Amino acid sequence: MTFTLFLIGLAFGLLTYAFFRCIFTGFYVIAPDQRAVVTTFGRAERLSNDFVEPLNDPNLTEEEKKRYTYPKVRVVGPGGPYFKMPWQKVHKVTVATNSVDLVWDPTKNQDTIEAVTKDNLTTGVNGQIRYRVCEDNLYAFLFGVESPLEHIMGYFVSVLRERIATFSDPKGASLLAKPTGDEDDVPSSVDLSEGVSINDLRKNLPLLNSFMEEQCRCAPGRYGVELDAALITSIDPPPEVDRALSAINSTRNQVAADISTAQADAEQQITMSKRAVEIASNNAQAEVAPLRELARTLTQIKQEGGSQAVRAYIRDLRVPLLSRAVSVVQTREEK
Repeated sequence: MTFTLFLIGLAFGLLTYAFFRCIFTGFYVIAPDQRAVVTTFGRAERLSNDFVEPLNDPNLTEEEKKRYTYPKVRVVGPGGPYFKMPWQKVHKVTVATNSVDLVWDPTKNQDTIEAVTKDNLTTGVNGQIRYRVCEDNLYAFLFGVESPLEHIMGYFVSVLRERIATFSDPKGASLLAKPTGDEDDVPSSVDLSEGVSINDLRKNLPLLNSFMEEQCRCAPGRYGVELDAALITSIDPPPEVDRALSAINSTRNQVAADISTAQADAEQQITMSKRAVEIASNNAQAEVAPLRELARTLTQIKQEGGSQAVRAYIRDLRVPLLSRAVSVVQTREEK
């Protein structure tokens, strides 16, 4: 009797366990912003023998590219309820775009990311990155690395520090070259404020963000995380460095203003000199024009009528002059 009750209790327990393990917890639902991968005894279901395309990163060798050749797995889309067996496990991930602060690090607490510029100045960098899980490479995100977000943040920060250490403003890169004497080679007032690495970085944040996005295009193939945008919002050096930079910028701005004023005065004097030359030239041409016209007229009269016609023309010109003359002196040539 006792053994029979034990068997009945054991069967009831097994049925209860099977109900809760297989029926009650065997169904799952995928939200609209989620995707899932089901593993059987720890192995994800592959899609035949397909693999994700190898990385086209020129910085990787052929041996390193083989490390990032991940298989394509079957992805469960939104919907449900779906049923799974007890020996299966559902790995859900959110594919919506998320944002994380640049200073995020699960191993330490920090307020900024420190980086060294090309002229050995230590500066702090803050910002955010927007990312989303790459649905085409969920294997890398779920099983490739233990903490993909931590890896992608470390990769992003390392690339950012390398870029800051070698960054040069494209507009101010040629300022160290000596001018050749042409007007276009003379540095303008805007150019004189270039050349300090932190100033260059602050003025070219969109260019720096674009570079970071370009360098992180291989992140989906490495970690299954696609970088949507890099938003570096501030580059702040230490207070003592910032004060020194403020003094340098003030001095350079004053020099640039003085040069601009001198260039404006010089251009004004040159313009006034050009106008004075044009006025004098026009006056001289106005005085010479009647004489040239008279010479052309006399030449034409002589060609058509000869010397007598010229003398008659001159005689006719004297008539109005004689009527206005007060006295006339006539001379006679001796023969």
